[in-house]
Amino acid sequence: MPRTAWLDIELSTAEVRVLGALVEKDLTTPDQYPLSLNALTSACNQKSNREPVMSMSETDVMEALDGLVAHALAGERRQSGSRVPRYAHRLSGGVGLRFDFSREALGTLAILMLRGPQTPGEIRARCGRMCEFGSLERVQTALDELISAERGPYVMKLERQPGTKESRFVQLWSGEPDAAALAAAMPVSTLQAAPGGTDHETRISQLEDELQTLRAELESLKNALGE
Repeated sequence: MPRTAWLDIELSTAEVRVLGALVEKDLTTPDQYPLSLNALTSACNQKSNREPVMSMSETDVMEALDGLVAHALAGERRQSGSRVPRYAHRLSGGVGLRFDFSREALGTLAILMLRGPQTPGEIRARCGRMCEFGSLERVQTALDELISAERGPYVMKLERQPGTKESRFVQLWSGEPDAAALAAAMPVSTLQAAPGGTDHETRISQLEDELQTLRAELESLKNALGE
């Protein structure tokens, strides 16, 4: 695949995790968004809907934010009456931004950033509250948007692995993937998914996401009141 000028800018693993978490929380908990540093750190480290699970410090998250700001992918957003800085992605929703992805494309990006390569079926099931995909065709439309976008592609289709029914898609914000490494890292669950298991997993993931966000926001509020 020929590289574009945009793909010459490669994000670190930490930057991809922070950007994915910002997008996810924008779509799932808009009333609590933008995120404080504390809430964003909790979002990056949560155990549900993350592959791999990471343990980032606030310093790690702040350094990743600095990198995203330098690439015009995120920024600080001040809110009236709040002394706590909050942070937001810059992938949609504003005049003059470099990007303006649809909600479906954003949800797809978030899943690929937070969980690694996914099949269209997995994207549809795991996007949860981020966006509603009525069919696999809608998922493919979102993927096509990301593949054909100006200064893209931002995702690519991987070769279907032996024993699997669907090809997976991977995000390109951290550079072009090593196909051999991706194949070796493919979880067994991808090959032997239990019928109906994905829906149950998605519901648990949604509830854990809500609890993590509420805990982080409560801690942020306590810190603000204590200043």
